[in-house]
Amino acid sequence: MAIFDVVRFDGLRSREWLIYKFPSEDLTLGSQLIVQEGQAALFVKNGTIADVFMPGKYTLSTENLPILKGLVNLPFGGRTPFSAEIYFVNTTIKMDINWGTTDPIQLVDPKYYVKLRVRAFGQMGIKVRNVVPLFRELIGGMQKNDIVKFDKIKEYYRGVLIIKVKSSIADEIITNKISALEISPKLEELSEKVKQQIVPEFEQYGFSVSSFYIQSINFPDEDFEKINKILEEKATFEIMGENRYVTKRSFDVYEGVANNQSGIAGAFVAGGIGLGAASDMRNSMHQTVENPLNREDKKICVSCGVSIPINSKFCPECGANNSTFTCECGTVLSPGTKFCPECGKKQ
Repeated sequence: MAIFDVVRFDGLRSREWLIYKFPSEDLTLGSQLIVQEGQAALFVKNGTIADVFMPGKYTLSTENLPILKGLVNLPFGGRTPFSAEIYFVNTTIKMDINWGTTDPIQLVDPKYYVKLRVRAFGQMGIKVRNVVPLFRELIGGMQKNDIVKFDKIKEYYRGVLIIKVKSSIADEIITNKISALEISPKLEELSEKVKQQIVPEFEQYGFSVSSFYIQSINFPDEDFEKINKILEEKATFEIMGENRYVTKRSFDVYEGVANNQSGIAGAFVAGGIGLGAASDMRNSMHQTVENPLNREDKKICVSCGVSIPINSKFCPECGANNSTFTCECGTVLSPGTKFCPECGKKQ
């Protein structure tokens, strides 16, 4: 194998590389080592780190390879051949590392009581601060190929990263009772919280976390439809008022059954209510809950019982007098009243 007089790595066009193993282990004293900006070079012998070189130009000698000299018994001076593995490490900041939860976080929304499948996605930036623990903990098991990319590091850290993200989001939603629909304003706060939790995990392998962002928290459309239905019901409730909303829901149930003959037999008869009673109930409900939104604009004719406009003096169906009148005591009386219920005076 050829002996290299100059050892250098000019880098790849892509910044995806993290570790590059120099292709030759045959070197000589006096060779030039060039370490570019944004790189560090490790000399390794028998799996042990001999020396670490930061950016600069070096002439390999026993003076700057004291540890290696002890490992291979290098003499002083000359161009003595020796062997060592050389690894170049990318020390620039990698800002565009994307991450996402592979499995959803299953929880019950504390506001709408709907089971949701929550997912989170984001981006982070890391930088190699210390190449020694990086080699000892990671490179030793990753030197099968000449080049190791940042994607390999993502695989190593995916487990701990996702666990921290999931636990933080679940804690925010469940413990602090914040709906998944209302968590977006909390993304910055959650991002900082997760960052502080993962920093120690990365530091023990020689990395620093320059940035960490949770960019979105979402759930499937079918889960949102459940909440959307609740919101529509809530809007109806607020517009109609509690009593009218309950009445309307009851009417909807009985109306659906009463309009279905089999439903009458199946629901009312099974409950001990005959078909005739069910029909009477339906007719009664048509009269009393015909239009809950406008019911205050109607009144019942004192003669035939049909619903008529509240200001009608005479029934448009039977012609009966439906005018109200006032007793001497000031009580407003309905048509046909013979005695005042307040003072007892005959009308």
